[in-house]
Amino acid sequence: MDDGWSLRPPAGPVVDRIDPEGEALPLVFDSPHSGRDYPDDFNPVAPMRMLRMSGDDYVDELFCQAPAHGAVLIAALFPRVYVDPNRDEADIDLALLDDDWPGPHRPSIKQRFGKTLIWRTVGKDIAIYDRALTVAEIEHRIRHYWRPYHDCVRGALDEAYARTGRVWHVNCHSMASKAGSNHPDSGGERPDVTVSDRNGESCDRDFLECVVETLRAMGYGVAVNHPYLGMELISRYCDPSAGRHSLQVEVKRALYMHERNRERHQGFAKLQADLGRLCAAVAGFARARVG
Repeated sequence: MDDGWSLRPPAGPVVDRIDPEGEALPLVFDSPHSGRDYPDDFNPVAPMRMLRMSGDDYVDELFCQAPAHGAVLIAALFPRVYVDPNRDEADIDLALLDDDWPGPHRPSIKQRFGKTLIWRTVGKDIAIYDRALTVAEIEHRIRHYWRPYHDCVRGALDEAYARTGRVWHVNCHSMASKAGSNHPDSGGERPDVTVSDRNGESCDRDFLECVVETLRAMGYGVAVNHPYLGMELISRYCDPSAGRHSLQVEVKRALYMHERNRERHQGFAKLQADLGRLCAAVAGFARARVG
C-alpha cells in the first residue's frame, strides 16, 4: 500500500483472558468496550477526549472479582472506535469505504448514527476520519481484532458448556448518565443499571431475575431491556433451550467516575465491591444448577 499505514498483525495481545481461581464454574464475564490500546494504524482526526467518551472505561476493573468466584473474565484491549466487538462483522458502513465491499453486508440500525462495526463518528456527528478507509484496513481490523475477541469468548463459553452442558454469560458495559440525541431516551436520566435479555430471547427468566434482584437488594435502581436490549455478543452466543444463557449489564458511569474527564471518583470502590457481590450471587446461581 502507498498510504504509509502498517497493516501488520499487532505485536502484542489484543484480548485479555483471566481464568477462574479455584473451582471453575460454567460462567463467563466479558467486557468488550473497556480497551484503551489504540493501534498505530488508527490515525483518527477526532479529539482523543471524544474517542474516549465512546468507551466503557474501567468496566473490566469493576468486574475484576469474577475469577475469584469461578468465572472466566475476558476484556478487549483495543478500543471500540477502532473496531466494535459488539457488532456483527458484516455490519459495514459503506460510507467509510474507498471501494466496493467484497464481503457480506448486513447493516444495522446503528449505521444511521455512524456507529457500526467500524465507527464513522463519535458523539452526535463528529467525524473520526478525514479520509476513506480501504477494504484492506477493515479486513485487517476484523481478522486481527474482532475475530480474536470472538474466538476468545466463544472458546470460553464452549469450554464451560462442554464440562456441564450449561453456561451463563454476563456481557458487561457502562452507559452515560443521560442519553444523547441519538437514543430513544434522549435527555432523560438513566437508571443505575440496565439488565437486558433481548426481551426474553437470550436467557431464562430466573437468570435475569437473579441479577436484577441482587442489584436491587443492594439499593440500585434497575431497569430491564431499556434503554438497551443487548446486541451481538449476547445474541450470537445465546441458546436458552440448549442451556446457553447470555445477558447484558450496563452500569451508569456517574456511579464510579467523572464523566467529563473520565477519571474515577470515590464511588468506584463501592461499586466495584458491590459488583463483586453480584459476581458471587451469579456464581451461587450457576453452582446450584450444575452441582
